[in-house]
Amino acid sequence: MSARDVAEKVLGGLKERFDSVVVKVVDRNAAMLKIWNSQPGVLQMWRDVSVHLLLGKQRRVTVLEFEVGSPEEALDAVRRIEDYITKVEESELYAEPPEPKEPAPLEGGYDRRIVDHLSDPRPLAEAMVSSALSSGAERVAGTLELEEVEVAVTTSRGFDKAYRKTGVTAHLRSLRGELSSHWAWGSTQLDVRAVEEVGSRSAGLLELAKTKVGFTPGRYDVILSPLVVGNLMNYVASMASGMAILLGMSFLLKKRVGDLVASESFTLVDAPRDVLLPGLAPFDDEGVETYNKPVISAGRLASLLHNTATARMFKTSSTGNAGWTNPRPWNLVVEPGGSTFEDMVSEVRRGYAIMNNWYTRLQNYVEGQFSTVARDLVLAIRDGSIEGYVDRVRIADRFETLLKSIRAMGKEVYDVTWWEVRIPTRAPYILAESVNLTKPIA
Repeated sequence: MSARDVAEKVLGGLKERFDSVVVKVVDRNAAMLKIWNSQPGVLQMWRDVSVHLLLGKQRRVTVLEFEVGSPEEALDAVRRIEDYITKVEESELYAEPPEPKEPAPLEGGYDRRIVDHLSDPRPLAEAMVSSALSSGAERVAGTLELEEVEVAVTTSRGFDKAYRKTGVTAHLRSLRGELSSHWAWGSTQLDVRAVEEVGSRSAGLLELAKTKVGFTPGRYDVILSPLVVGNLMNYVASMASGMAILLGMSFLLKKRVGDLVASESFTLVDAPRDVLLPGLAPFDDEGVETYNKPVISAGRLASLLHNTATARMFKTSSTGNAGWTNPRPWNLVVEPGGSTFEDMVSEVRRGYAIMNNWYTRLQNYVEGQFSTVARDLVLAIRDGSIEGYVDRVRIADRFETLLKSIRAMGKEVYDVTWWEVRIPTRAPYILAESVNLTKPIA
C-alpha cells in the first residue's frame, strides 16, 4: 500500500467525525552504514511508515503522530482519544485547511541509483574511506546514509497529492595523532565524486595544522566553514518562523520586513524547490504549493515563514512552510560572494578558522544570544597565514551581531547535511570580524 493509499484510507475514516482533517503519511526506506576505525561496520536497514494527523473540532486543534503497520492502527488510536479532544481549550491558532490548488510538480529529486545502493552501500563507504586515507588521514570514522521517501498529504478540503524523493548523506571524521577534522555532504542525487570528496576534504584539512599554539579569549576575526555556517543558519532561519515570533523566541521579534539584520553582502534563501537538496518539497504539510523565497536579502529581513494559522495571525498568506504547529524552512541557501578561503586567510591579521561545531545553545532568544563549541580543527591565523591550531574554542555572541559583522563571502558553495545541520544547507565559507571567542567549560 502506497503512502497516498494509507493517507486516503485514514482520511476516509476521520473526515465525518471532525470539522477539519489533514493527513500526512511518510513512507521511508533507509539504510545507514557506520564507519569505525576506517572500516565499514554494521549495516542498518529499516522501513517505517509514519502517520501525522491535524484534527480540528469545535475550534480545538489536536496534532498526533504514529508509526504504524496499517491505517487501521491510526484510526484505532484516534478513537481512543476522540472523547478528550473537545475538552481542551479553543485554539487561537485554529484554521481550516486551505482551499486546494494544484501545485507545480518538481522534477529531479529522485535518483534510482540511490535506491539500487540501499541494499549494499559498502562500495560507496569504502570509496570515501580510501579517499581520506590516501589524503593523509591515519584513521577515520563516520556515517553513510541512503533513503527513498514518499510523502502524501490529503485534507478534508479535497487536497490529495504525493511526491517521492531520494537522499544521500555522508560525513566523515579524519584523525591523525591528536588532531581531527570533519566534512559532510548531502544531496538527492548520487555523486560518487562528491562522496569521495567528503573523505579527501576531511583529511586535507589536517594538512593545514602544523603546530599547536596558545589561545586567549577575546574578539577576533573568524572564518566559519560551510558546516558551521549551515548549523548557525539552521537556527537563524528557524527563528524567522511566525510561531517563533508569536512565542517571543526569536531575535527577529522586534524587527519588521525591510529592517537591516545582517551585512548587506548576506542573503539567506529558503529553497524548497531546489531539487538537489534533500529537504525539497513541492507542497507543504497543508498542501500549499512551496516556493523559493529570501528570508534575509542583502542584509534586510525579507520574509517570515508561515503556515495557514500563523499567516492568519499576521494578516498575511501562508508561505508554504507548514509545519502545522511551527512553520519551518525546507532547504537553506546562503548566496556566495567573490572570495576564496585563501583570500579570507590573507585578510586576517589575528583570528581563527573554525571548521566544525556542535552544542549550539540559545541563552536569550529575544537577544539572539547564543554559544556554540568548536569541534575538531580550529586554525590560528596570524598576519595572513595559518600559524597552527588550537584546542577547542567557543563562540559566544549574538546572531544579529555576527550577521552584521560579515566581511566576506566565499565564492564556492558546499551542500551540507548531517546531524548538526538538520535543514539541508548550501553555504560558502564566511569571514566575520570581531567575533567573541571564549574557552568552553570543561
